[in-house]
Amino acid sequence: MSEINNQEEQHGERKVTRREMSRRQFLSYTLGGSGAFMFAGMIVPMLRFAVDPVLQPKKASDWVKVADASQITSEPKAFSFKVHQVDGWYESDPELTAWIAKDDNGNIFALSPICKHLGCTINWNTEHNNQYVCPCHGAHYTKEGKNLVVAPAPLDQYDVKVENGFVYLGQLHPNTIVKS
Repeated sequence: MSEINNQEEQHGERKVTRREMSRRQFLSYTLGGSGAFMFAGMIVPMLRFAVDPVLQPKKASDWVKVADASQITSEPKAFSFKVHQVDGWYESDPELTAWIAKDDNGNIFALSPICKHLGCTINWNTEHNNQYVCPCHGAHYTKEGKNLVVAPAPLDQYDVKVENGFVYLGQLHPNTIVKS
């Protein structure tokens, strides 16, 4: 027999030994694969639940009926309204406020009451030269929302449309009435 092995080595042939899988390796691979499959079965729905709202297309905000157009004057007035909001999986109907007035040409505009300095709620104050005044840090704005003191930017503005004698508000965006 040793002669056969010697002849095989001389001819460059080598004997191939097959390694068989042990029971321990088989069980380890089987249990590991099954565990990974079950783990993925739990994780995939959780990831989908977390990511799905982000992947939903954003729609433009709906127009909200706020006031009768006959109520709007050149003096700004605060009007409250509710909007339907969807934030991920959470739906709510918060109450918002807008300052609505007419400009010198009779066009209706609406401003956000949120101060651009630190987010306090501003008020129309006739005692300070007809300006919006922030009670927190003393920011001042003109009737059109232009920032005068403290605040770094003008008040944000709502899209406005008048239909059938009613004022509707749309999306909130940076002020386009005044140049900052």
